[in-house]
Amino acid sequence: MFNRIEQDHQRFRQIVRGRIREDLRDYLSRGDIIGSEGGRYVSIPVHDIDIPTFRYGDNSAGVGMGEGGEGDDVGPGNEGGTHEGTHIIEVDVSLDELADILAEELELPRIKPKGANRIATTRDRYAGIRPVGPAGLRSFKRTYREALKRQIAMGAYDPDQPVVVPIRNDFRYRSWKQTRKPQSNAAIIYMMDVSGSMGEQQKELVRLEAFWIDTWLGRNYEGVESRYIIHDVRAAEVDKKTFFGVREDGGTRISSAYACCADMIDAQYDPNAWNTYLFHFSDGDNSSEADNRLCATLLDDRLLPRVNMFGYCQVASAYGSGNFINVLKEAFPTGAPDADGEPVLITSRIDGRDDIYESLRTLFKAGR
Repeated sequence: MFNRIEQDHQRFRQIVRGRIREDLRDYLSRGDIIGSEGGRYVSIPVHDIDIPTFRYGDNSAGVGMGEGGEGDDVGPGNEGGTHEGTHIIEVDVSLDELADILAEELELPRIKPKGANRIATTRDRYAGIRPVGPAGLRSFKRTYREALKRQIAMGAYDPDQPVVVPIRNDFRYRSWKQTRKPQSNAAIIYMMDVSGSMGEQQKELVRLEAFWIDTWLGRNYEGVESRYIIHDVRAAEVDKKTFFGVREDGGTRISSAYACCADMIDAQYDPNAWNTYLFHFSDGDNSSEADNRLCATLLDDRLLPRVNMFGYCQVASAYGSGNFINVLKEAFPTGAPDADGEPVLITSRIDGRDDIYESLRTLFKAGR
């Protein structure tokens, strides 16, 4: 019975997984999924799935026990419509499973950590059997085997009545030992323009994109640390809530964010110990050509040689010039390739929610 239930559950999960894949482009642009995030799970509404139910006996006939007869009105306000309803259920999906679905649908390769990025962590692993230990670690199979061997050796085992009763000396317990396991670490540094030209609509697009970036990178690394920098003409590190909720005004000097980010990497993220990912969100408006040149210098000298990826995501705005993406393409026409020939600097445009799908594919298609 248990195996049948498990098989039904697995089949149901496969159906859910298929529905999510079909509607993934829509889910990528839904802010309510992010809002329902709790721990490592999110609740996703899935359409057109019959909810599993238990059936007891033959329900084809019979009447209720209350008053009333066939055809009686059940009361005002309870009359149903004439159209067939749609089935919508909320399914809890782990972020790891969501990341796997994202990878399958976008055909994303697994990320290959670079450099000496390993920090050893100590973990317990069950590696043997011993005759003493706590009751919670008792091995039923090994205890039964020892009791069976003892009874056969003593001639006390009867195949016609195969009763095996362990005694204290038959008890066996699982033993463990500590192992040192390499752990891949990643740092994600988000930078966002919060000048007057970046409105709430633009920030919501950034919020959606950042959620899926976190989800995908979190699936590829044991430990992920996220940091947040906002900038107008000056830059400062803030917490996540401030990053997505701050409202500011003023001009834009992008170099302030790049300098702040470079100082952060120099102080805390040695390339030999960390895989570092940078993402800058802006509407492409900058203060001057001189600052554009300074940005290119900072990228070339202090940022690109020290990171796995620099993703520049330009968000459409009615008030921004949108020119900075062209500055980057002119300064780094090949994307500043690394030793393996893969571009480190990758650009994408996000004009609306539907563009998040292709933006993620553009950023991670190289598996870096």
